Amino acid sequence: MVIKSSYLPFLFLTILSFSIHSEETKLIVFDKKAYLHSATKDPNRVLVNLETIPQIVLEIRYATDNNFSGRKIYTLGKAFARKRVAEALRNAQMDFLKQGYSIQVYDAYRPYRATVTFYELIKDTRYVASPKTGSRHNKGCAIDLTLVDNKTKQVLQMPTEYDSFEKAAWANAPVSDPMIKQNRDKLIAGMSRFGFRVNKTEWWHFDFLDCAGYEVLDIPFEELQDDGVR
Repeated sequence: MVIKSSYLPFLFLTILSFSIHSEETKLIVFDKKAYLHSATKDPNRVLVNLETIPQIVLEIRYATDNNFSGRKIYTLGKAFARKRVAEALRNAQMDFLKQGYSIQVYDAYRPYRATVTFYELIKDTRYVASPKTGSRHNKGCAIDLTLVDNKTKQVLQMPTEYDSFEKAAWANAPVSDPMIKQNRDKLIAGMSRFGFRVNKTEWWHFDFLDCAGYEVLDIPFEELQDDGVR
């Protein structure tokens, strides 16, 4: 991998060149300055703090060592998503609240550098994105989540734990326990009503469908936090 600098008017971008099977693939990754410039031109590109959604629960696993890597990837337990994604998530949350549940977020916008770390650990693109393309998480267009029962404050039982690489974690995997299947189906159907599609290998991963044209970002949470992004 070769890292080069490139100019847009008044901005610094990073162009990452990957040599894969003798073919070079270039990926443009936006830093904070480039992101702010694009968000000024299009407010829908703003990253919104998901803590602004009523009664949403955050359990950002990559800010702890309770994840598949066994180590902290983020220094802050924060969650952000593009404006339209956050609005759709808010609508889904309000719908789930009527049913007695709340959304619990495990991960949302993911800085590109974290995706590189994950790929170095796993190198299996069924479960982690390739650095040559980046991921929808890197674009602020994907959310990892589950549901919490608002009476018991317990997460609903799902086929596997979060971050599982088992086939049982696949969204259409057979489930013998009818209650667990009902929980998974409730989650997937509820998110689908608001423009999200479940990832076929991860029952917890939901991509927002209307995200064409959004850039891969590599902005640490600290920079978003300091900037007061909402």
